[in-house]
Amino acid sequence: QVQLVESGGGLVQAGGSLRLSCAASGRTFSSVAMGWFRQAPGKEREFVATISRGGNTKYYADSVKGRFTIARDNAKNTVYLQMNSLKLEDTAVYYCAASPLGSSSYIDRYDYWGQGTQVTVSS
Repeated sequence: QVQLVESGGGLVQAGGSLRLSCAASGRTFSSVAMGWFRQAPGKEREFVATISRGGNTKYYADSVKGRFTIARDNAKNTVYLQMNSLKLEDTAVYYCAASPLGSSSYIDRYDYWGQGTQVTVSS
């Protein structure tokens, strides 16, 4: 079991930045790949970024590539999502998730989910 708690969401103007954090407890953090997903109102949950167990491999959705950065600190059991140059369309609830099977963009590969944190980008 892995328990995940996100933080760092909020209201930000377009062009601004936010850093999301996700603190993990339970299973050894370094044994799971981590991912960030988001869900906007009326839309399906979508992949944002993923990072491998050791942090060496990262993948991003095309919509955030070059603006968002995923990172992890295994000593602190925490994964981060640095979001820069935020756009209105980035508004969503952001979820972190853990995958014992390795990093992936597929939701089905993730067994553990946080409760989500709201990110709202205003004009």
